[in-house]
Amino acid sequence: MKKYLLDLKVTENSPLNNNYFLLKLTSDNQLPEMLPGQFVEIRVDGSTTTFLRRPISINFVDRATNELWLLVQIVGDGTRTLSQLKVGDNVNVMVPLGNSFSIPSDKSKKLLLIGGGVGTAPMLYLGAQLKAQGYTPVFLLGARSAADLLQLDEFAKYGEVFTTTEDASAGEKGYVTNHSILTTTKFDQIYTCGPKPMMMAVAAYAKRSNIACEVSLENTMACGIGACLCCVENTKEGHVCVCTEGPVFNIEKLTWQI
Repeated sequence: MKKYLLDLKVTENSPLNNNYFLLKLTSDNQLPEMLPGQFVEIRVDGSTTTFLRRPISINFVDRATNELWLLVQIVGDGTRTLSQLKVGDNVNVMVPLGNSFSIPSDKSKKLLLIGGGVGTAPMLYLGAQLKAQGYTPVFLLGARSAADLLQLDEFAKYGEVFTTTEDASAGEKGYVTNHSILTTTKFDQIYTCGPKPMMMAVAAYAKRSNIACEVSLENTMACGIGACLCCVENTKEGHVCVCTEGPVFNIEKLTWQI
C-alpha cells in the first residue's frame, strides 16, 4: 500500500482523562486509504528532547468528515507535546504504515475484539469496518479502573461491549482473560492489542481453545519503515521488523511460549 508524508491540520484535541487524549486530524485533500491495524508516525515539533517520530495506532477514520482519529497515551515528552496541540495546528504524519488485521470470508463467524489500555485504540476502527461489512463483533475491553475505559459509547455503535477493571470499578473485576464471556460464548476468531503480558494470556487462551487469533504488537519503534531494526521480533520465519511485517501477526507465526 502506498505511503504518504502529509501535513495534517488539527481539528480536535480532547483530553479523555489525565493520561489519554484524542487527536483528530484532517487534510484539504481526501485522506488516503487506511486499514484496521495500521499505524502512523507523527513528527513531534517543539520538543527539545524528542528527535524521532512517534508511532500511533489508527483509532478511527471518519470518511464523512475526512478525519483521522488517534488515541494517544501520554508517556513522555513527545506525547506530552502532542497533547498540547491546538485546533488549527499542523502536524507532519507518515501514513499508513504496517499491515492490517485479516477479515474472515464467513460472515457467520463470531468475532471477539480484545483491547487493554491504549491497545483498545485499533479495536474501534476494526470493529467499525467489520460492522460495515456485515459482521457483528463483540468487544472485550480491559483497564485498571473505570476512568481508563475509553470511548465506550463509540464502541457500542458497532457491537456489544464487555469490560473488566482491576479495581472492580466497572464491569467484571480482573483481567480480560478472567471475563465470564470467555466461558459462556464460543468464538471463532480473536483479535487483540494491549500490553504484551495481556496479549500472551489471550493468545494462550485462544491456543487452548483452538481459536484463530491475531495480535497487534507494540514493540518499540523508531523509523516505521524497517531501516533502524529497533522493533525486531523473533518469529518462526526468523527475525522480522514489526513496523513492516506487522504490527499484526497470527499467533501461529510467533515463538511465544504459551
